[in-house]
Amino acid sequence: MIWHLIAAVFAGLGAAGIGLLLRTLSGKRLPRWIIPALAGLGMLGYQIQTEYSWYEHKRSLLPDSARVVQVEQDAMFWRPWTYLFPMTTGFSVVDTQSMSVQEQAGEKRVEFLLYRFEKQVQDRVSHQAWLMNCATRETLPLEGEAREPRLDEMRRLGEQAPLYRALCAEDD
Repeated sequence: MIWHLIAAVFAGLGAAGIGLLLRTLSGKRLPRWIIPALAGLGMLGYQIQTEYSWYEHKRSLLPDSARVVQVEQDAMFWRPWTYLFPMTTGFSVVDTQSMSVQEQAGEKRVEFLLYRFEKQVQDRVSHQAWLMNCATRETLPLEGEAREPRLDEMRRLGEQAPLYRALCAEDD
């Protein structure tokens, strides 16, 4: 977080320097307020670029075996530009290396960890164990160390759901 603050300050100083150079080259015909205005725009531009590149940066840090199965984009009133270009605020990932595949009664069952990344002041990462029956497309969370299934939270996914396709793709 401190590095982002330092980078924002230097982006503002660089943009202020450009404003000073433009004012000097114009023979001081440009108003003096151009320097702090460009400094503010430089800091704002750095912040916007950082927020919009968050998802790609986090995705680049994931292993090759990780598959993104859900991306959430949102607009916020204190960031009016997000109404035109929604910003990614969270995504879910399945690591195909950590899956456990079992065959029972002719049905493929996959136990997997679903990781959830959220963009906040400090990034949050959470994970939950899940079980999916590929034949019926039903999935449910597993609770605790014993991985007890929570039947009350069972849900059925559609055939085109990215999570289903990531886990049961070879069944197609």
